[in-house]
Amino acid sequence: QVQLVESGGGLVQPGGSLRLSCGASGFIFDHYAIGWFRQAPGKEREGVSCISSSDDNTYYADPVKGRFTISRDNAKNTVYLQMNSLKPDDTAVYYCAAHDSERDSWDYWGQGTQVTVSS
Repeated sequence: QVQLVESGGGLVQPGGSLRLSCGASGFIFDHYAIGWFRQAPGKEREGVSCISSSDDNTYYADPVKGRFTISRDNAKNTVYLQMNSLKPDDTAVYYCAAHDSERDSWDYWGQGTQVTVSS
């Protein structure tokens, strides 16, 4: 059974930090790029960051560049998103997803974890 499970969300004050984790099971983890997406209330889902299967390429959306860092540990089937200098605009449900490069499709999704940045 394929599973992606996000954790690490919560309530944090502006300027604070959180580290999200995305644990995977049920598929060959190191064959897939992993991405983080977020969706705020009333807004469309947007891509936040992505890391290649071999950990040698990363992508960051402009709003998070310089503040977020993505990494992966293939031995633990886990991807992390370190989020620093958090802003109220970062408030959203954060999802991780696995990308199949051959089909160019996001095949698997987690259930999401809530991040709230507020004083």
